[in-house]
Order: sequence, then C-alpha cells, then structure tokens
Amino acid sequence: MAASFLLSLIFLISTLSLLASSSSPSKANPNPTTFTIPLTPIFTKHPSSDPIKTLNSLASASLTRAHHLKHPKSKSPLAKTKVFPHSYGGYSISLSFGTPPQTIPFLLDTGSSLVWFPCTSRYRCTDCNFPNVDPSKIPSFIPKLSSSSKIIGCKNPKCAWISGPNVVSRCQDCTNSENCTQACPPYLLQYGSGSTLGLSLSETLNFPKKLFTDFLVGCSIFSTRQPAGIAGFGRSPESLPSQLGLSKFSYCLISRSLDDTSESSDLVLYSGSSSDSKTSGLSYTPFRKNPVSNNSAFLDTFMEKPVFDAVVTAFKTQMGNLPRAADVEAKSGLGPCYNLAGVKLEKVKFPDLTFHFKGGAKLELPVVNYFAFAGNSSVVCLTIVTDSGFGPGLTVGPAIILGNFQQQNLYVEYDLENERFGFRQQSCNK
Repeated sequence: MAASFLLSLIFLISTLSLLASSSSPSKANPNPTTFTIPLTPIFTKHPSSDPIKTLNSLASASLTRAHHLKHPKSKSPLAKTKVFPHSYGGYSISLSFGTPPQTIPFLLDTGSSLVWFPCTSRYRCTDCNFPNVDPSKIPSFIPKLSSSSKIIGCKNPKCAWISGPNVVSRCQDCTNSENCTQACPPYLLQYGSGSTLGLSLSETLNFPKKLFTDFLVGCSIFSTRQPAGIAGFGRSPESLPSQLGLSKFSYCLISRSLDDTSESSDLVLYSGSSSDSKTSGLSYTPFRKNPVSNNSAFLDTFMEKPVFDAVVTAFKTQMGNLPRAADVEAKSGLGPCYNLAGVKLEKVKFPDLTFHFKGGAKLELPVVNYFAFAGNSSVVCLTIVTDSGFGPGLTVGPAIILGNFQQQNLYVEYDLENERFGFRQQSCNK
C-alpha cells in the first residue's frame, strides 16, 4: 500500500495554532473545523554569500533526494552526502507535546509519515552546524519532564506502524509473556537530506482547543543533517493527518524569489468530514499512491531524464536567440542558463510551462516559478533538475516531483477524504 504522496515536498514550518473537532470522520459535516498554522522560514540568513554556490547547493540537494526517492533500499551513507542545510526556502512548524507541554520546531514533510523530535538532553546531530544553528542548542524534548510520556511496547499495535507487521517476532522477551514490557525496537529512518535514530513514545499532542492523547511520536537520540524534528504528513497510520483524523489540509506558499523573509503564510488543517464538496476555484486531480515512504521533496522540480530532455529541448528552441551562460551552469548545477546582459527583460519571451494532470486539470506556472536569476547577476536559469537516468536496480519512482519553488503563490489542497489534489493561482502574501 502506498505510504507517501506522489506530489511530495519538504517544508519547514514555524508557529502553530490549531483547533480540533470532535465530530467523527465518518459523518458528513457541512462546516468542518479548520486548523490555521502560520508558515515562516526557520532561518533568516543565506548559507552562503555566493548566489551561484547557493544555487549549486539547491540543485545538489534536489538530486540527492531524487536518488533516495528512486532507490529507497539504498544503503548509501547519506550522512556523507553534501546537501543544502535548509537555511532558507522552506517552512517550519512548532508543535507542543507532553504534560506540561514542551514546544518543539518541526519540518513538515508530505513525503514521510513519522512525527519525531530531538529527544533527551543527550541528543546529538552530526553535520548540523548550519548558519545560525548551534548543534549544542537544538531544542530537545525531555521525556522525564512530562508525566504523559510512555515508551511504546513491542506488542503495542502502534509499534507495527513503524517496525512492520512482523515486529512481534523480533520481541524476544515477549515470546512467552502476555504482559510484555519490552520496548518497541528502535527506528532508523533515512531521508534524502539525512537520517535519524530513536525510540517510539506515546505522548499527548497539545492544541489550543483539544488534546490528542496516546499520540505516537519518535524520540530521536541521534541524527545527521536534521537540526529539527520532522512532522510527517504522509499517508501511513503514524502520520500527523492520520493520527488526527484530518479530512484535508491546505497551504499557500509566499513568493520567495530565493530571498529570505520574515513574512508568513498559513497551513490549514481540516477536521471532520467535508463530504464531496469542492473548494471554489480549485482544479482537482486524483491522488496516486507512491510505494516509497520517507521521501523528501525538493526546492526544484525534479524530472526523470527522458521527460527533462524533452522539456529542455523545447526551451532551447524558444530561447535560442539568447547566449548560454555555460560558466553558471557548471557552477550551479542548473541548466539551461541564459545571459540577459544588455537585454531588456520585458523583451524576453520565456517559454510557457504547463503541467497537465489526470482529470483534465492544468497547472500553468508563472515564469518566476521555473526561472530564477543567479543572485543579482543578469543570468537566469531553469530551476528544474534531473539525474543521469533510471540507472540499474530502479524499481519505483515518479516521473516528476513538483517542488515547493514551483508552488509559490499557489493555493494547494490535499483532500484526503476524497483522494484528490486541488490548486489555484493566487497571491499568498498577507
């Protein structure tokens, strides 16, 4: 069964304010409760003063994560991979767990499902010395300060959510005991941008209007390149939407143009059944389920090479009268790039880029969502990447991954109840 969204993206999200409804998801509710969450960048400075180096970091991160997406069983030491440390271009949330509540920042990821936080005073994160991030000062959850913290047992059905249906066979101390106290085996999760290791806890998730008790959350004690926890919004039972029984969620990402900003947009969660009603003005396409879990998404859109080559060929044909910026392509990892020095921008006719979805929905992207200036220079680059192809051993993988850079100033909706993805263009700035 598919576990994560085919349209996956990784965000970092900041402050959180949620309301919850007590209505059952099985009963139609014409006015479902909504949860509104501000989305803001987790960091405020660029990782590098060199804009070309920044673009190269972004392209490298996209390719690294795409490789992980296509090779889910890869045993490669991802901790050694150089990836962009999310110093900007993403969004973070804060969630409050425990009794009394402890507030922890999380990355929001629709491509994975487990919700986990840095845990205990002994938490360690390698390769986490990003700009403005002191690894020794990463906020951690302290279980001994919470009266509601409990270790998930090996025979607890929730243990199977992350350890697999055959986990009981690994519970050696539980073989002849009905009252087994053995802990659920440790989890090891690998993401395109890092990994994490920890134990499973049962905790209370605190929202202003409702408490969610017995919430499965990961207590990570060691991570690589993960300066914050991850709130998985995927499709497995351990995800935040699944545990909260959400019917849908939506967001609108503000335009960044590769600049840092202190502005915020909203992630909205919906509780209770919305029946088959559609949001006004949205185009919808049905979900497909991706058999790969724990996938990160990218700043750039990723395309499999045959698709990418066809797109680039069309772009080159329509942009053929402009000089290529080969030096920027080599440094940034993006391409094609064009030098617009001495050219009036309003005179440049950029090719249109439209995604056609099953069901007839069309997503016509603004130029700024797929072309970006290389810093303050006069060079523009296509912000779509690919790798060398399918490669040996490939068994799964989508042809296109729509990144959050392409979703700027789009209102998007994940209608979980009706298995569909909706979108429309609009300004997301408040």
